[in-house]
Amino acid sequence: MNVWVVSISVAYLLGSIPFGYLLVRLFRKQDVREQGSGNIGATNVARSGGSRLGAMTLVLDVGKAYAAVMVARHLAAGAGDVEMYNVAVAAAVAAIVGHVFPVWLGFRGGKGAASALGVFLALTWPSAVGILLVFAAVFAVTRYVSLASIVGALSFPLFGLYFVAQRTAMVEFGFVFIPLLIIAKHSGNIRRLLNGTESRFGVGRGPGDGAGPESKSGTGGAGA
Repeated sequence: MNVWVVSISVAYLLGSIPFGYLLVRLFRKQDVREQGSGNIGATNVARSGGSRLGAMTLVLDVGKAYAAVMVARHLAAGAGDVEMYNVAVAAAVAAIVGHVFPVWLGFRGGKGAASALGVFLALTWPSAVGILLVFAAVFAVTRYVSLASIVGALSFPLFGLYFVAQRTAMVEFGFVFIPLLIIAKHSGNIRRLLNGTESRFGVGRGPGDGAGPESKSGTGGAGA
């Protein structure tokens, strides 16, 4: 058994589970991709399906990514600390890619912020706490979930490389790639922030607006 192949495959499949889509389909008999910003993340689920479903989506998206990394760490436990952590980081990347590009939804998923929190918790929990504090501070001041997610993502390499002593190519790649992917998927939000048209969380929104860390691929919108 190749632990790299198995870990990455399992991580992608776990990450690709579209909990927001499934919960709204199950409890509201609706397609969340046709509601609000069209994304499958917690913010849009909360707006379209209710705060309870939004909270469930958030917890499940964090949990699936956390589980993906922990499974990889378990599978690679006998390979030594350095190799185990490398495999765990590779699984973290795969889980985020699975969430953003889920095979079940035509590779159109979310933006990965909540799932990124899950992998960060599994890889380096002090870094995850730091990111949460950054997110909370930016959100408290601006009420923009998207901006808080972007700034939180930007802060991860700083926290990660401070708290994690291992400096392999895999670690450095993963700690930079994940935030860059999240930020790239927020391109629509960034444009609206610059134009002053991004919606604040808890404030009414116009058609096509979006705020938050997730959205369907290729559009604005956001969610967790």
